[in-house]
Amino acid sequence: MDHTDATDPTAPLEQALHTARALVMADLAARDVAEADIVSFVEDAVAHRRWWVEQWPEGVEFVAGLIAQDVQDALLEKYGRWPLCPVCEDAHALEVEPELGPDPHWVCTKTVVAVAPVGGLRP
Repeated sequence: MDHTDATDPTAPLEQALHTARALVMADLAARDVAEADIVSFVEDAVAHRRWWVEQWPEGVEFVAGLIAQDVQDALLEKYGRWPLCPVCEDAHALEVEPELGPDPHWVCTKTVVAVAPVGGLRP
């Protein structure tokens, strides 16, 4: 079956996953860390969340924030904190809020400032 077919029940899932992937890639590129090994973290997160949303279809609107968090966690384990907060003087990572909700944003939890929507980080 063609995944672009509007009658395909997986079409909203695939659209959400492609959008989430693009948003996280935009943030990685904006902060100049979209290297091949890091892109593989994105691909792994997308594959994992595809399975997750197949189990819980109502969670499709949360997938962008979850993929951003998955990539952030993978980066922390291998490279360190990302993305760093541009608001504070001390080096700490922004967090995705809401943790499980639509319209995710990168937030400085120290100042409670929404820095950018996921996909909207600037260099």
